Amino acid sequence: MKTATQCVHFETRRDSFGAISPPIYQTATFRQQTASEFGEYDYTRTANPTRTLVERQLAALEGGSRACAFSSGMAAITALTRLLEVGDHIIAGNDLYGGTVRLLDQVLSRAGISVSYLNTTDPEEVRASFTERTRLVLIETPTNPLLRICNIKVLAQLAHSTGAILAVDNTMLSPCFQQPLLLGADVVIHSATKFLSGHSDVTAGALVTNDVELYRRLAFQQNAEGAGLSPFESWLVSRGMKTLALRVSRQNASANTIAYFLLRNSAVKDVYYPGLTNHPDHQLHCAQATGDGAVISFTTGDSRLSERFLSATRLFDIAVSFGSVGSTISLPAKMSHASIPQSLKERIAPPPDLVRLSIGIEDVDDLVDDLAQAFNVVTDHYSKTSAALGEAVESGEVWVSE
Repeated sequence: MKTATQCVHFETRRDSFGAISPPIYQTATFRQQTASEFGEYDYTRTANPTRTLVERQLAALEGGSRACAFSSGMAAITALTRLLEVGDHIIAGNDLYGGTVRLLDQVLSRAGISVSYLNTTDPEEVRASFTERTRLVLIETPTNPLLRICNIKVLAQLAHSTGAILAVDNTMLSPCFQQPLLLGADVVIHSATKFLSGHSDVTAGALVTNDVELYRRLAFQQNAEGAGLSPFESWLVSRGMKTLALRVSRQNASANTIAYFLLRNSAVKDVYYPGLTNHPDHQLHCAQATGDGAVISFTTGDSRLSERFLSATRLFDIAVSFGSVGSTISLPAKMSHASIPQSLKERIAPPPDLVRLSIGIEDVDDLVDDLAQAFNVVTDHYSKTSAALGEAVESGEVWVSE
């Protein structure tokens, strides 16, 4: 079946009443036949039929065989890093979600695990950074928030040549547009909070793999630390995935329209979106993905103008995260990436004037009109401010040094 069909028609545990929507097994524990004979399920922390269903569907959509669903994307990444030991080394992208950097820098460092933040769009830089203790290569592609593109096939080959595993965060595109496992990745990461659930009403994460032994270790960690996704949240993600293909198709088309609108706007300095033909990795992106996603970033050259622009929009909610049916807008440097440790901000923090848009399913003409009026508001404000300053200088009220 095609991905869009898989999103809707997937195996269900048919109950005796023939429910089309899978039931929620909202239970903490399961009755057993005897003290020595256990059924398939015994305790929801370990496994639950509702979570099993969403895990199987996620695995199928990603072209994998196994998946683990977690209480958040960060819980999923944490479980992955638990596979490492004291003295091990991680190669990570230098344009990652701020929460991921916080985990790597402030938590794993206490466990004796070192991290190198690299431009993972440059395979040669990655190749030169492997050590005998490198165990994990952790990337996003497209990256967040600068939407850089990493060559999944090449990085998988580099990782495997040294015995490391490649983990690809596929949150930005979803399995509808990109399937990293088929390109050689060992693990796919998802913040299911975003496109997979798609309605800003659940926090969830997932790890998907084709490696049975790797899955066994991840599932053990999921159970041991109790980070598995609860039954109701599992059901919400499952429900959200039924419209996944429909939503991302609409969002992708609208994002392309808006990216080109921004490209033509004189108030915009740079636009970051892999669907633009002037994106430096556009050809690579097209070779490994079938869509461009719904996230666009751009700079204005002035952080104050960017912040004022956020407040001038009407349809775009100012909010962290992305991937919902409703459009959002943010300043990553002050919001989603503010958690990057101070010691790393100069090296890997996003520009202070960078604006990130997440395009929803609204009518694209309304979204373009909203952005246009917001640009008019801020440019008019700065024109009036400049004019007032000029008049003050001429009248002698304000003195400007040569």
